Amino acid sequence: MPALPTSRWPRIGVILVGLFLVIQLVPYGRAHTNPPVKNEPVWDSPQTREIVRKACFDCHSNEVTWPWYSHVAPASWLVQRDVDHAREYLNFSEWGTHPRHEEAEEIEEVIVKEEMPLPPYLLLHPEARLSEAEKTQLIEGMKATIAATSAAVDTPGNDAAHDDNHDH
Repeated sequence: MPALPTSRWPRIGVILVGLFLVIQLVPYGRAHTNPPVKNEPVWDSPQTREIVRKACFDCHSNEVTWPWYSHVAPASWLVQRDVDHAREYLNFSEWGTHPRHEEAEEIEEVIVKEEMPLPPYLLLHPEARLSEAEKTQLIEGMKATIAATSAAVDTPGNDAAHDDNHDH
């Protein structure tokens, strides 16, 4: 009597579960640090800050809320990479340490083209999706914030924009 064909699916399942468990040992993606806030912009209004907090802070600040999946590889790798890259590019908690902070046109462009927040982020965080009115308010608010920050820095004897103990 010929042997009955055995399915490979149980073996493949065991291999996949084993691989999933092994990749949990990779240390990258678990350094969920939130360094201290060094310097925020001189916000034009609390509303602008709130919109930025809602849509941008989870990547572009030192005030990231790390979701449960950011502790599980391979998602942890992607989240860590995205936050590291975002903070390097634009960090609202370290305002004024990077030349891009003064580029209102670039901020406007990524909002208008809906490049930010990233579409995959919005799938898991629909609360970060901005209405058209919020987008307009954010663009105008960031322009005013950048202008206010520049004015505070340019005013002789005024170092409030660089005060580490500045209330936000």
